[in-house]
Amino acid sequence: MSSDDKPRDLEPYKIDVPQEALDDLRDRLKRTRFFDDLDNEEEYYGISTAYLKPLVEYWADGFDWRAQEQRLNAHEQFKVEIDGTPVHFYHVRGKGPNPVPLAVHSGWPWSSGFSLPLIGPLTDPAAHGGDPADSFDVVIPDLPGFGWSTPARGDLNYWKIADIMHKLMTEVLGYDKYAAAGSDYGALVTSALGHKYADSIIGLHYGQDLPPGMFANERFWDLTDGAKIPEDATPELRAGLENFVSTYASHVAVHMLDASTLTHGLNDSPIGMLAWLLRRWKKWSDKRGDFAANFPRDFILTEATTFWVNQAIGSSIRMYRNAVRYPWVPSHDRRPVVEAPAGFTFLLGDAYPPGVNTVEERIAAFENGPTRDSFNVINVNAHMKGGHFVHYENPEAFVGDLRVTFRKLR
Repeated sequence: MSSDDKPRDLEPYKIDVPQEALDDLRDRLKRTRFFDDLDNEEEYYGISTAYLKPLVEYWADGFDWRAQEQRLNAHEQFKVEIDGTPVHFYHVRGKGPNPVPLAVHSGWPWSSGFSLPLIGPLTDPAAHGGDPADSFDVVIPDLPGFGWSTPARGDLNYWKIADIMHKLMTEVLGYDKYAAAGSDYGALVTSALGHKYADSIIGLHYGQDLPPGMFANERFWDLTDGAKIPEDATPELRAGLENFVSTYASHVAVHMLDASTLTHGLNDSPIGMLAWLLRRWKKWSDKRGDFAANFPRDFILTEATTFWVNQAIGSSIRMYRNAVRYPWVPSHDRRPVVEAPAGFTFLLGDAYPPGVNTVEERIAAFENGPTRDSFNVINVNAHMKGGHFVHYENPEAFVGDLRVTFRKLR
């Protein structure tokens, strides 16, 4: 189940951004032409200049990238080439008696930095109040085209990334069998693994219930698939549906329909890229939470700098339309489509599903929903704290649920 030796023929990798790249970024930030953003104090129209300007000024003069770089380099990491594309990943061994190898797949717009808080509790549960028997060998990649896994091929999408991740775990790291976890776009990668490579998968754990084949409908750019709010919807349901659309509609539609058009601006303007990322982080995070407390500015700017210096914004955005251009084709017709056993952690601060306000309602929405039959479900839980960024916003819940899932499978 696990690989006993240090990965062979792998040289440790260290993040070390050239100073000239940081100097160029600072120069661009200091020359920002700020938008005169009238009547947008409440961010009715999107990220406001009033919010963005002090953050950009701090990014240009105050933010210490080298300190963050040191934090990112605190864990052992590597960079390899698989199928013609680079893959950067952290690999941290578990300290329990029989660690389960676990690949953690993040979503958009996340780098591997989003998942680093999981390393301690998962690899060394005894040091975090847990049972050593629950330990994992943790592998945290930047998905190809994201973060430090650049420059990537232009044809990548979730199921092609799944093929790469399988080779990382089996051919590069030498695991016969392994586990996988994922949220957002990483949940699609996880599902593609659980479908095609179920014989190699010990189990799966999810932050969202996304089966393979997503974006295969005729209106692939429209998460509502053209549905209107029912005329008899309760005020609560109507508000929830309106919030769902305002949270996710522009993201999916623009990434699907104008990936490169958008990228030309974001790849050239750090404030433009930051605004686009920030809108997602602010809008998708816990609707009941304190964003400033949960997403400190140094964390935000570390992620933004990671995307900027790697020019990863465009390659990560392209993953959406590539799910349409290169559609997923099932490897078999067995049911459920994702055969590997799976657990789920749902957080109620997300905009989806609309009109759901209690743990019981969230679990029922899944159990009675359209995706339930796609999975071999062995564990489902929901929690009030946290939004869309599941294992970053509520790592305690995610780790606890993940441990329960794999206790059933060890």
